[in-house]
Amino acid sequence: LFRKGIFMPDINMLSSADKVKAQGVLSAYIEQVRLVKHGLNENYNVMVNNLKFCDIMHYHTIDFKFFLSLPFAKLHGSTVAYVHFVPETLEESIKLPRLIKKVFYKYVIWFYKSVDYLVVVNPYFIDVLKKYNIDKSKITYIPNYVSEEDFYVYEKEKIDDIKKQLNIPRDKFVVLGVGQVQTRKGILDFIQVAKKLPDVQFIWAGGFSFGSITYGYKELKSIMGDPPGNVKFTGIISRKKMNDIYNAADLMFLPSYNELFPMSILESMALGKPVLVRDLSIYHSILLNYYLKGKNVNEFTEIINKIRNDNHMYESCCKSSWQCHELYSKKHVLKMWKNFYDNVYYNQSRIKLRSRLNEK
Repeated sequence: LFRKGIFMPDINMLSSADKVKAQGVLSAYIEQVRLVKHGLNENYNVMVNNLKFCDIMHYHTIDFKFFLSLPFAKLHGSTVAYVHFVPETLEESIKLPRLIKKVFYKYVIWFYKSVDYLVVVNPYFIDVLKKYNIDKSKITYIPNYVSEEDFYVYEKEKIDDIKKQLNIPRDKFVVLGVGQVQTRKGILDFIQVAKKLPDVQFIWAGGFSFGSITYGYKELKSIMGDPPGNVKFTGIISRKKMNDIYNAADLMFLPSYNELFPMSILESMALGKPVLVRDLSIYHSILLNYYLKGKNVNEFTEIINKIRNDNHMYESCCKSSWQCHELYSKKHVLKMWKNFYDNVYYNQSRIKLRSRLNEK
């Protein structure tokens, strides 16, 4: 009956990500819910922030009210948490008093330990979670996903209009950085590279989503107020407008020190834009050989110089970027979610049946 859609289990998607604008967690949440809601509508009844306890309670954020609901949610069904960050990735993101930070980090892990299942967007973090004594058997890897309906290449005339609005010459090579303005995002290196390449236009799309508690706020605020002449800070941009910015760019450059699986990389690749990132081990298993990497300002500068002056290399990198995008296609990621939810519901049904048999 379940397979034929006569009886459809309920999934309740719970999140407060929309309280903080322009963050990757919100983008990932929007994409995942839309993907599952439309792609699995013949198998599951998907609801969002409903007060009802459902067969599967999927927590996208770790609000304390959600934590308090876990014991009651488990009485009815299974609990799932999306791992968008771990303590390591929070370092140099927000500045908190030492005691509060220590308590918060412990709470994050406590939340993850308290649910039945965890979903990570990068397999690298399976071992990270194991270090916190979280059972590997409860962790599943499912990558982020980006819709081609929202992120796609415009016609040349429209791209030219966008560049005109941004006051950028049509033939200028444009390097784009995307994300919250935080120290861990590598903003300082982004600026140093821009200074070494004065004839290249650099744009950073993003702002202080967490205001003055952002790590390095004063220094970064000062830089944003008086950037080099070839650097533009757009501030926070709505998700609906981000495709304009991607179309105006020639290269995505994200010199972050810590990440999981940035939505900005997937969004760039959906347009076939080459991606340059810091050489971090977290990218090895998700981006494979489809990206450019550097270790410091000098290497980043050299790579950007090479790619903008070598058309063959640039086209090859565009092709690689698109190939990586195809690895995370709608069909592939949706199938992973279906298999995951099916297993969760099947295990739950088996446990309930065993319990009833024991009662008899």
